[in-house]
Formats: sequence, C-alpha cells, structure tokens
Amino acid sequence: MNISGNYKIEEEVELLEAEKEKEENNIVLYNDEVNTFDFVIESLIEVCNHDLLQAEQCTLIVHYNGKCAVKQGGFKELRPLCEALLDRGLSATIE
Repeated sequence: MNISGNYKIEEEVELLEAEKEKEENNIVLYNDEVNTFDFVIESLIEVCNHDLLQAEQCTLIVHYNGKCAVKQGGFKELRPLCEALLDRGLSATIE
C-alpha cells in the first residue's frame, strides 16, 4: 500500500470516530417479552436518571412502538449507560 493509501484509511477512521462523538447519538431501547414494566421503569430511573414519569412514558412507547430513544448525548457518555442496560438484560443500542 502506498503512503497516500495510509492517510486515506486514517482519515476515514477519524471521520468514523468523529461521527460517533456527535451529540445526536441516542440510546434506543427495544421491546422484549421478558422484562416487566416495573423492571424497565426502575432501570431507566437508575441507569439513565429518568424521573418516574419520563421512565413510565418511555416504557409505554417501547411497549407499543417496539422501541424508544431513551437518552441522547455523546457516544462516550452513552456507552457505559447502554452497557448497564444490556447488563440488566434489556435490549438497547446506540444509534
């Protein structure tokens, strides 16, 4: 590979990392048939710092629409929160 090829790859990696850092990232929580409403609400309060009403609303949206964006922010901020939701057995991604 030539030198210009190496710079192109590095530039693409930097662009991908910059894309992850933009503020429009969301944790998206998905519906499942395993977890109870109360457990999901409790998880959103404890992990995402939702108040009770916000957690209840997000849980209902997940139930009826199949998914809901539950937290917005930078990738570095959201990653540990998403991992905590996953550790609790919830289905979530950062998008």
